[in-house]
Amino acid sequence: MFSHNKRLQYTVRVSETNPGLANLMLEQFGGPQGELAAACRYFTQAIGEDDAGRKDLLYDIATEELSHLEVIGTIVAMLNKGAKGRLAEGVEEAGDLYRSITGAGNDSHLTQVLYGGGPPLTNSAGVPWTAAYIDTIGEPTADLRSNIAAEARAKIVYERLINLTDDPGVKEALGFLMTREIAHQKSFEKALYAIEPNFPPGKLPGDPRFTSVYFNMSRGDMDLRGPWNQGEAWDFVADPVEASPVDGGTGRPSVGLADAEANVLERMALRTQSDPASNPVTGAELGRDDKSGKAGQAASVEPQGTVKDK
Repeated sequence: MFSHNKRLQYTVRVSETNPGLANLMLEQFGGPQGELAAACRYFTQAIGEDDAGRKDLLYDIATEELSHLEVIGTIVAMLNKGAKGRLAEGVEEAGDLYRSITGAGNDSHLTQVLYGGGPPLTNSAGVPWTAAYIDTIGEPTADLRSNIAAEARAKIVYERLINLTDDPGVKEALGFLMTREIAHQKSFEKALYAIEPNFPPGKLPGDPRFTSVYFNMSRGDMDLRGPWNQGEAWDFVADPVEASPVDGGTGRPSVGLADAEANVLERMALRTQSDPASNPVTGAELGRDDKSGKAGQAASVEPQGTVKDK
């Protein structure tokens, strides 16, 4: 059961309206790193969670994300107030009104015309919100890592939005939302490391022949070594081509076929095989001058299939 408190979690104070900035703020309203995506991600994870502690954590953070959605949506609405009134009442000449809502050089006019200045569930480019933003897989050690990354991405977007405005009230509110991303990341990390073991994700162990092998698949002058591919934790394979196939097999695929399947496949192979000794005339060659390699006079094809220049 949800109960809505009409007071915002953090007070929004906007010094002046700015429809262009409002449009950019939509990234955290209906974008892939935004608050609605976070709320839905954690809420659905909570419903499926069997651990009482993690379930409580996910419900708490999911509900807080909804309050953050309200805060960022309110910022969008406040920034749009001036343009909303001017557009609704038609108090300016058409050209002046259009320039006033597109002065920031972005698509804020779409927000004004289509949504009347309210916060639509789109990103800043007008792309509708989608459940495809929710990447839950139902394994706590995988989902918690994904949640940590989601909070990190959201923090970076908030940092970029903060750098786009000089409005002190907007900066304060965005700073609060950014800071809560840090707090949520800490909670998710604590929950992850409270599961032992938590790596690798899932139940099945990896094949010990390959879990600590690093293949140098991209070779050249910029090859670098570091803790990601050197030391006692790693078996570094400098030439993966020379080492392949790594399973000791031939590297050639095989499949067991029933007699009926083998017969059908053999007939298909015979029907579709290419003749390596052939040199057929192609459509691209019909208009080519063979001496210069350039397009020449059109050619005609005799009924027997031979080519004859006109």
